[in-house]
Amino acid sequence: MTRNQTRPGVVPRVVEVRATQVLPPPGWALLERRLMKLMEDAVEPMVDKYAEKGGAFYYADDVDDLYERVYNWGLFYAMGADRKVFDLGLQQWHATTRFFADDIVSRVHPRFQPQIHNEYYNQAAAGANEWYHQGEGNMAFYHFGLADPTISENVRRARRFAAMFMDEDSEAPNYDPQYRIFRSPIQTSVGPMHHATVDNVIMWLQGGETGYEKGYRPYRVRATLDPVMTDLEGNWFENPARRDEILKLFDHIVLNGDVPHSLGATALITNAFLYTGEDKYKQWVLDYTEGWMERIERNGGILPDNVGPTGEIGENRNGLWWGGLYGWNTFVGHYIMFSALTIAAECSLLLTGDFGYLELLRSQIRLLMDNAITREDGQLLLPARYGADGWEYARDDYDYEKGRFVPYRMQELAHLYHASMAQEDYDLIVRIRDTDKMRDWNHAPVLGEKSYADTELARFQYYDGKNPAWPEKILQAEYENALNDFESILNETRDAKTLIADNPSPPTTVYTKGLTQVTMGAPQSVYTGGLLRATVRYFDADRTRPGLPPDVAALVDKLGTDSAGIQLVNLNAGETRNLIVQAGAFAEHEFVELTHEEQTVQVESKYFAVQLPPGTSIRLDVGMRRFAHRPTYAFPWHGDAIPVPHQ
Repeated sequence: MTRNQTRPGVVPRVVEVRATQVLPPPGWALLERRLMKLMEDAVEPMVDKYAEKGGAFYYADDVDDLYERVYNWGLFYAMGADRKVFDLGLQQWHATTRFFADDIVSRVHPRFQPQIHNEYYNQAAAGANEWYHQGEGNMAFYHFGLADPTISENVRRARRFAAMFMDEDSEAPNYDPQYRIFRSPIQTSVGPMHHATVDNVIMWLQGGETGYEKGYRPYRVRATLDPVMTDLEGNWFENPARRDEILKLFDHIVLNGDVPHSLGATALITNAFLYTGEDKYKQWVLDYTEGWMERIERNGGILPDNVGPTGEIGENRNGLWWGGLYGWNTFVGHYIMFSALTIAAECSLLLTGDFGYLELLRSQIRLLMDNAITREDGQLLLPARYGADGWEYARDDYDYEKGRFVPYRMQELAHLYHASMAQEDYDLIVRIRDTDKMRDWNHAPVLGEKSYADTELARFQYYDGKNPAWPEKILQAEYENALNDFESILNETRDAKTLIADNPSPPTTVYTKGLTQVTMGAPQSVYTGGLLRATVRYFDADRTRPGLPPDVAALVDKLGTDSAGIQLVNLNAGETRNLIVQAGAFAEHEFVELTHEEQTVQVESKYFAVQLPPGTSIRLDVGMRRFAHRPTYAFPWHGDAIPVPHQ
């Protein structure tokens, strides 16, 4: 091992290790590169079939759904995919943003709504503008920073979008810094939403079309009017006087204050910090997160799901701490609140290195586990909702009205444990696993689910020494998904006019969950607006770009509190590959030491370099100091600041 000082693209004075073993490539390495090639080949046909030449999709719906079609294309490029993937993703993002702008209202598409103002969500599709959906739509934008943080207009957008949520934009006075709250659960580029339409209220209280599946309109699907109104007739909107009464109540009780799922905004503000390093963004994230942590403490350890205009718990509900939009008493509130808690806890830890912020999430998981009951067959049941009768439990694996939480999903547990690597969080997962009668924890499912994190079960087992074939299993599952979507693209025969009339959602095309897990040693980002999690990340030293070099495969095969194991394979039999390994998604960690073939060298850097001659493989053990550095989108060769041409 040496310290490299001269090769272009390599950070000066970093440790470099050279692979020497020539071995047959392992199955996971071959699958990894085959999967990447398949998805690279699919992006152009997808765009050619489902979008016009300028990039606008023939499909139209809530605008976040269109951004989601390319949500991980920037990430895929940052993992090592061809540049065309990023370029097309950027093209589609720009085209979608232009197409839905509210200054151009003449559209013939039957599903079109002008949903964008100043390049960000307005109030046109209010039901898709809370942080669950904003977060989904923002994933593509966040990933652009990983792909190329030097694009001037994206840096300006990051600042401008953050300003909308920090009380710095007079057109969007969403945030009240005095009380550390948003003025409405619906925050947009044109300010907070305080007045709902009939359609809005039907959708939030009764689920829109959801109730028709059972022949009636349920109550408390996404919000409640408790305790003022404990029941609601299905046809309330047919009587003008009753309709006006409900609308007035809804505006006052639901839209006049803040809710925990707004914690998803912490990722948008952290995104601005990662571009700029400006402390005001860090401080905002901490102020807002700590505000909710203090409310948990004031509420006896349980997260209140609503505060009023002065930040008081239950201020508009006669002191009732539950019942808010996507809160404890709604059908899917638990699902959405906990995603936001995860995002805020991760962002706060990332910005400070203070593991105490994980209590925001951990305390609420423990709360549920402390109130769990055991089903007759031994299955642990965590509460799914809270209401007037206390905790409620879903006893079947699909119980829509009480939440789909049998068995408990893995997303929050996987993210908490990856962030802390603490024994106490490992023990929480083991308790769920040891009482799970419904899932095979060694199975890697072939499914495109986005938030239940069932694929995290097998990943946990792998690092726990119980599922050695997992890398190949998950890559094979992702390959099957990607192949099915590619085939559907190739079999698409409808012309543009028919596609507009039929309005099908374009196939997903790119899957990065398995690649994130295998190559970076981390769970997939929280799909509803989380930032990338990674134990390590890679850069191509020869091409001076992010991602694995061509023909190189990577596997994080061990995770510890302060350590990781990494395998790297060069599948090219004729060319040497050079790469840089970075500690963390945003260089937030530090490599302390590096061990190879029983030789240990001190690293004391955020990076080290690896040379892979033709056909070689290498396995490395690294000691790490986690969350030791100021996080940034900067690449290893950028130096002290990201070189943005037009600030």
